[in-house]
Amino acid sequence: MKKKTRNVSQEPFVDPETPQESAESAGKLSRKAYDKELARLHVELVKLQQWVVHKGLKVCVVFEGRDGAGKGGTIKAISERVSPRVFRVVALPSPTEREKSQMYMQRYVPHFPAAGEVVIWDRSWYNRAGVERVMGFCSEAQCKRFLQGVPLFERAMVENGIILLKYWLEVSPEEQTRRLKGRIHDGRKIWKLSPMDLKSYGRWYDYSRARDDMFAATDLDFAPWFVARSDDKKRARLNIIRHLLAHLPYKELPREKVVLPKRQKAGDYRESEHPIRYVEEHF
Repeated sequence: MKKKTRNVSQEPFVDPETPQESAESAGKLSRKAYDKELARLHVELVKLQQWVVHKGLKVCVVFEGRDGAGKGGTIKAISERVSPRVFRVVALPSPTEREKSQMYMQRYVPHFPAAGEVVIWDRSWYNRAGVERVMGFCSEAQCKRFLQGVPLFERAMVENGIILLKYWLEVSPEEQTRRLKGRIHDGRKIWKLSPMDLKSYGRWYDYSRARDDMFAATDLDFAPWFVARSDDKKRARLNIIRHLLAHLPYKELPREKVVLPKRQKAGDYRESEHPIRYVEEHF
């Protein structure tokens, strides 16, 4: 894939520390090393959050990839320590009959960021180039028009001040199989395995062709695709967060020292006699 120009101009994120285990390290990344590095990157994400609000930036981060590629886990790793009022996650359901009658892009635009917001898309308008095309929910002509229109659509986004980052998570067929089988036998994850996932599973190369066509049409100088290998979930999450921090312009804002004020004295307050319904303590 050709090297593309970044869609924003800024000094790159400079990592103040070298993680104990790099992406090139042999073997599995330990949970301890992962947690330590993730905690450090979470601090940087909080700094980014404060900068986004301070400067009124508008950011869209798109995540796409095959079923089981790790999009949800990566999004959770990004958003779990920041404010949901700043970092909004959008995962739209199937379109309603009314939405099907609208312009295709129309249902996505209301979720775009206002000043001081980061919108993270768990799948996006690129559904048309992927699942809709492969599973026959749109015609080839509709998909072709979509791919022709995306450059104009995304250029309008960028020219209106939206910083757009697009990530594709690339998983191998063997790892996808392992993860989907794991969902079948795990009561915590079975909800992730939909009938559509099962139908899509057998169409690996149809999805490969759709992905290749999507990259050819929409890997743009002003809105490039960044591909993350995701067979190792922990490494993929860390790599993507570091990449995101490097491609968003932010600085650490000065903060006043925080001191907790003294609590007021009880005065004439007395505990209520109303019977309290406590949760039963089984643990």
